[in-house]
Amino acid sequence: MLEDLHATRQRIASGQGSAALEMDRCIVAARSPACGHVFLKTMFDEARVAAGDAANAQRPLAGLAVSVKDLFDLAGQTTAAGSRALADAPPALADCPAVARLKAAGGVVMARANMVEFAFSGVGTNPHFGTPVARDGRYNQPAGGGAGPARIPGGSSSGTAVSVATGAAFIGLGSDTGGSIRIPAALNGIVGFKNTARLVPTESALPLSTTLDTACAMTRSVRDAMVAHEILAARRVVRSNAPLSSYRLAVATTGMLDALDATVARAFARTLKALRAAGARIEEIPLAAIQELGAIQSTGGFSAAESYRWHRPLLERHAGEYDPRVLTRIQRGASMKAHEYLDLIAARCRWIADVEAALTGFDAVLSPTVPIVAPPIDDVAPAQGLDAALDATRDAEFFRVNALLLRNTSVVNMLDGCAISIPCHAPDELPAGLMLWHGALRDDAVLNIALQAEHALSYQ
Repeated sequence: MLEDLHATRQRIASGQGSAALEMDRCIVAARSPACGHVFLKTMFDEARVAAGDAANAQRPLAGLAVSVKDLFDLAGQTTAAGSRALADAPPALADCPAVARLKAAGGVVMARANMVEFAFSGVGTNPHFGTPVARDGRYNQPAGGGAGPARIPGGSSSGTAVSVATGAAFIGLGSDTGGSIRIPAALNGIVGFKNTARLVPTESALPLSTTLDTACAMTRSVRDAMVAHEILAARRVVRSNAPLSSYRLAVATTGMLDALDATVARAFARTLKALRAAGARIEEIPLAAIQELGAIQSTGGFSAAESYRWHRPLLERHAGEYDPRVLTRIQRGASMKAHEYLDLIAARCRWIADVEAALTGFDAVLSPTVPIVAPPIDDVAPAQGLDAALDATRDAEFFRVNALLLRNTSVVNMLDGCAISIPCHAPDELPAGLMLWHGALRDDAVLNIALQAEHALSYQ
């Protein structure tokens, strides 16, 4: 199992290591075959110097390595969002607020991480710069123990997730619009926390949906997720040592448990059993409002409309350089009418009120983060050459997988809520995640419950 940020800081503080040595270890991991296609730009030499300068154990990150999704501005660098269409964009004049906060806390940015082009997919493929291969960060091994085909990393924060799961970074800064932190966290056996969107500034991060975008992070443990959130949100998490038995937890049965593959179903059932054995009070509820989301978003949803508004001028010049699958989803926003967009805003407000009412009295909801394990990359990657029939088959599979991966996680974004994914699989299984979630500004409760759940699951 990979050592987390907390344990590493304690070891450094006791004189059993240094930030410089830890940075060297991270760079070795970043250069390993496991990190193929993970980074778009590395700053290893600068990171070594910065690690020494920031090596103060009193600072939360103490000179340790951070990776940054290619969506966030870094001073002097072009923010390309995993695309070739922005290759000639001017470099950023300053770090975005999220990056600036990580640096102020002693974090050292060692690389820009690969991602789904313009963050518009939960699958994790990128035809321009290659697709990272999923890793099992919980057990520090290739996903599935190395047997079988290379598997998708999940998206859109694909490279960021793999950087954490391989040990190349302690914190991976990413974004979550419909699940882009939690999906790759689940498929790579690490922790991904999506905070209430308003708590962390998204300025100077290239937008997908200004309504749903959330700046947040992936880590190796829940306690690290708490620290990362405190830094990014510039606030203190109110800690609680209350046992699991003091919380009332729900399992949403309507929609969230449909079409689980055998591995996820087994891991989720085993997880509920372990939590109950640890004293958790868990009740099943239908939460029927989830079934309304399809109709509410039938005209395209926020991501289509709001991304099209941003991309329209760029499409006039560079549409041919886009990933066709991403282009298709963005262009759907062109047909949304003003009244449909306003109706969507109103419908979301009503829907949030209905879900909040249904969750009254519960401290968190438990769900599988995603209903399937990571499929092989070759099942969804575009076919090489001129095989149009194979391309069509893979396109169909891509969009099927994408819809499944986003199904559970996107509920929380529409709720304007918060959620965390923690690994819940066994060493001989492909990675699977448990999602704990609730509505807006319940971040501290979700984190505290997740900390207790993580402890209970460590004995599986």
